[in-house]
Amino acid sequence: MLGKTAGGLFWMFRNLERSENNARLLDAGLRISLTRPSTDEEWASVITTAGANGPFSQKYERCNAASVIDFLLRDPDNPSSVIRLVEQARSNARLVRTALTSEVWEATNDCWLNLKALLARPVRERELPEVLAAIRQQSALVRGALHGTMLRNDIYDFSRLGTFIERADSTARILDVKYYVLLPTVSFVGSSLDNVQWESILRSVSAHRAYRWLNPNNINAKLIADFLILDRRMPRSLAFSYSNITDNLGYLEEDYGVRLECHDMAERIAGKLRTKSIQDIFDYGLHEYLERFIGENAALAKQIETDFRFYG
Repeated sequence: MLGKTAGGLFWMFRNLERSENNARLLDAGLRISLTRPSTDEEWASVITTAGANGPFSQKYERCNAASVIDFLLRDPDNPSSVIRLVEQARSNARLVRTALTSEVWEATNDCWLNLKALLARPVRERELPEVLAAIRQQSALVRGALHGTMLRNDIYDFSRLGTFIERADSTARILDVKYYVLLPTVSFVGSSLDNVQWESILRSVSAHRAYRWLNPNNINAKLIADFLILDRRMPRSLAFSYSNITDNLGYLEEDYGVRLECHDMAERIAGKLRTKSIQDIFDYGLHEYLERFIGENAALAKQIETDFRFYG
């Protein structure tokens, strides 16, 4: 495989995953804003989680619902808005068209056309839940086409790497913003407000029902953090993401007969997720742990891109 094709697949699925994650982030912000009297702080925390404080403040004076929703969904000047991300994913798909099945290409093209129409005008706050559900559904259709029609080869591996690198980053950021930014003061820890916010985070990553199956009638910060960080059964947990990252990198190592720096980096990160307990993480500091994880995950993403040259 050419390195250019590997990069196109990697970024196609990173962009698609990020577009869905933006929808989930907005969903978390919307749900949490309903639990507190002042909402601007919650919407500001959404921008902080997205890592977009600089670009946002250059364009908008106030961080309210309307500006944050427009910036993350449809702002053409924001390269990480949903509409721009889906457009970039479609461009990547066209670049690697011969590596994709017709079903994956058609699902990606339909995703772009449907979301372009959906986001042609500003989205009002009361319309937001329906719009976010549509964004998640379009992403799921592309992912379903990938799972259902693609050969399990290096093309599939690079696609999955892009998905799970991005997913791990998103889950870590959503958890971090809840623990470090959203809670008003330490006195609220364990309160009914704290529990409502944790429950909102579970819903934003489609983990509420699964968590309830395992922990009926027990909304507990430590249990939720354990579920979203260390539980390898949860499809959006950090541990699940890194189980898939190491698997797909391992398949590439077998196919090409070479072990690269990205393989060792991924194994080190996955090893920490396998050997740490949630008590170890809380003793270290949840915010500090997530901040370090986000940095290590970003470094791995860059290393994977650097190692693409091997496939050229």
